[in-house]
Amino acid sequence: MSKTHRLVMVAVLSAISFLLMFFSFSIIPGANFLKIEFSIIPVLLGLVLLDLKSAYLILMVRTLLKLILNNSGVNDFVGLPMNVIALGLFVTVFAFIWNQKRTGKQYIGASIIASIVLTASMLFLNYCYAIPLYGKFANFDIKAYIGISKYLVSMILPFNLIEGIIFAISFYFLYIACQPLLERYRNQYER
Repeated sequence: MSKTHRLVMVAVLSAISFLLMFFSFSIIPGANFLKIEFSIIPVLLGLVLLDLKSAYLILMVRTLLKLILNNSGVNDFVGLPMNVIALGLFVTVFAFIWNQKRTGKQYIGASIIASIVLTASMLFLNYCYAIPLYGKFANFDIKAYIGISKYLVSMILPFNLIEGIIFAISFYFLYIACQPLLERYRNQYER
């Protein structure tokens, strides 16, 4: 595959990923700020069609597009770095577990481990990074309103576990539906 074709693929998948950030929904009652969006799906497609480095590039370009074209202030400056780290770890797990040997069993293992890694990273980042910054820049002291433990255990933990599982299931069905097309694409450009 030529460098130009690779760059075009990264650009297209980044643009799709950015657009998918506009469609989100919340799943935890009382935590409407925790929303699931499917911008990781094009990143995972980049992993399958190209490689891990390209998947990271897609993730970074969609994040820069969000900051430049649709910035929502403190929420993005605090949330997007956490999102990049957590999704980057999710994709990395898929690259090392499933992308090496694409079997159903490997996919299930990658999904479980990636969801756990995503959740653990978000628990850590919320505790060490988001809670202090939201307190400082948004004047929102989560400790006073909800309590840090309650926030992490009743909101962050279940949300991210469910999010990881939804990502894995969504990508699985897309991958299965597009598998003949993906195989034809790979065969065409790996010659």
